[in-house]
Amino acid sequence: MSVGPPAADDRLARRLGTGDAVVIGLGSMIGAGVFAAFGPAARAAGAGLLIGLGIAAVIAYCNAVASAQLAAVYPTSGGTYIYGRERLGDWWGFAAGWAFVIGKTASCAAMALTFASYAVPGPWWAQRLVGVAAVLTLAGLNYRGVAKTAALTRVLVAATLVALAVVVIGIWTGGRARVANLDGWTSLPTGGVHGILQAAGLLFFAFAGYARIATMGEEVRDPQRTIPRAIPAALAITVAVYAVVAVSALSAGGPDVLARASSPLTAAVQAAGAGGVAPVVRIGGAVASLGALLALIAGIGRTSLAMARNGDLPAWLAAVHPHFRVPHHAELALAVIVSALVLTTDLRGVIGFSSFGVLVYYGIANASAFTQPPEQRRWPRALNLLGAVGCVVLALSLPAASVIAGAAILALGLIGRRILR
Repeated sequence: MSVGPPAADDRLARRLGTGDAVVIGLGSMIGAGVFAAFGPAARAAGAGLLIGLGIAAVIAYCNAVASAQLAAVYPTSGGTYIYGRERLGDWWGFAAGWAFVIGKTASCAAMALTFASYAVPGPWWAQRLVGVAAVLTLAGLNYRGVAKTAALTRVLVAATLVALAVVVIGIWTGGRARVANLDGWTSLPTGGVHGILQAAGLLFFAFAGYARIATMGEEVRDPQRTIPRAIPAALAITVAVYAVVAVSALSAGGPDVLARASSPLTAAVQAAGAGGVAPVVRIGGAVASLGALLALIAGIGRTSLAMARNGDLPAWLAAVHPHFRVPHHAELALAVIVSALVLTTDLRGVIGFSSFGVLVYYGIANASAFTQPPEQRRWPRALNLLGAVGCVVLALSLPAASVIAGAAILALGLIGRRILR
């Protein structure tokens, strides 16, 4: 079933250039992995998390070029939800959209709680209230238009990169960082193949932000040119930053220090003898979480908009604000749901669940790109095949609880759609 363009009054405004799109992608990626995912990855693979990071980056690149190629042809809100409908059929599109919405809604709550844990070292109830305040504030900003979203994201990304630069410099000037802390390169595969793949799946959580550029395709100027440039550029910058930080953190105290820590970068700078920059880590973690949360709210709102336009979610969610030109009903509903999760749920273990949903989403993106005819192709089909297989392998390598929960909620969505239709 082909998805036609929305009516003129329901279209979003095209206000984003290439630089804005790259910044929104960076804001979505840089933060979650650096400040949260290195600890679980180190527990899974030890120093082999470096190999996992490389695997995650390769699969992310395959997914990125598939998304860019599809977004250039279908420059409307919804991302793989739209691509799956166009290339594979309604059910594939719904599966992609549902996987994205459930995975990223949980990620929103996780980012809000991460922000609160860095910003408020006080009691848990205070952190929950601060997390809700962050959600409502950023939802309000998104409500007032995408241009303001891009502007604030630019500030948050700059602040995060400065914080990470200070952390890396602090580690290497603290006097204790040694490459030998990796226990020699022979220790890289100590987690075994499964451990390395699990680390890759967990670290993939940090690379998923480039989808935000594609899901906002209806708001990008000259999308056929802008999106294929912005997605690989944002991913390349993120991979470089993650690699530098990962090697530095491992050199500071070895994988065991990261594996035991709830705040891996704080533990790394302390182990390196640079405890004086620990406040920078706290500030950087708070800022990066805000940037990721801001971009997540924008992306989920637009995917919900696309699904509502096609009857896969309530039609009320398809409304576009007459002045600000944003999907305000979808973003209001998201703010309410995420606030409830922040108040009632401990989502520190949600990374695996979120990764499962995102990997399903990108597996369908690769399958969709594989079906594109030669005149629409910008990259070889082999990358689509590698990306699809990689998504399946990484999803099945995640912790069993994450796989079971993700598969169950995905199945519930599919069953619910069948019943309603």
